[in-house]
Amino acid sequence: MIPSGTRVYLASQSPRRRELLRQIGVGFEMLVLRNHRDRGPDVDEAPLAGERPDDYVRRVCLLKAQAGWKRLAERRLPSMPVLSADTTVCLGDVIYGKPADADDARRMLSTLSGTEHRVLTAVAIQSGTRAELAVSESLVRFRELSAQDIDAYVATGEPFDKAGAYGIQGHAATFIPEIRGSYTGIMGLPLYETAMLLERILRQGCGVNEA
Repeated sequence: MIPSGTRVYLASQSPRRRELLRQIGVGFEMLVLRNHRDRGPDVDEAPLAGERPDDYVRRVCLLKAQAGWKRLAERRLPSMPVLSADTTVCLGDVIYGKPADADDARRMLSTLSGTEHRVLTAVAIQSGTRAELAVSESLVRFRELSAQDIDAYVATGEPFDKAGAYGIQGHAATFIPEIRGSYTGIMGLPLYETAMLLERILRQGCGVNEA
């Protein structure tokens, strides 16, 4: 069990991740990373040339945790572990991030229609020089979506801050007859892996390890 009173800095603005941390009784403070166009983001989330989805999600998640710990030191905030997460949807080796606009959302949903695709969510925890990383992999099957289905879903506004242009916890649940894996991982924070990493990093010192 996670020790009572555990608190972390959450290096994510996702309301879903906040909800899931509350579900398991983990307290948190928001630690917002910079994402300014002119000054540049703390973490460049663009995939590298030829980068596979599994490598991409691990790399970006760990960079977010490291950037969060750096921000913590710069702001001289009280020391607590920094938790980050990153979710990517992939079909084969094609990575589907957050859509740029409505047309991009429609393109993604049209491509995912009728497929079984993977959802990868990495979670990392940084505390000083110690880092722990784990990845949850789930399979999601979409029914065939009509153009009307897609247009109606895009009109809800749900796709725009979500990898793959959909959220399983919203209207898109009606598109999904089957999942295999972690529901909370598909939402954006796999609670089993998160609890496992928190227990480990609070108990022992380590370098960068992967569960």
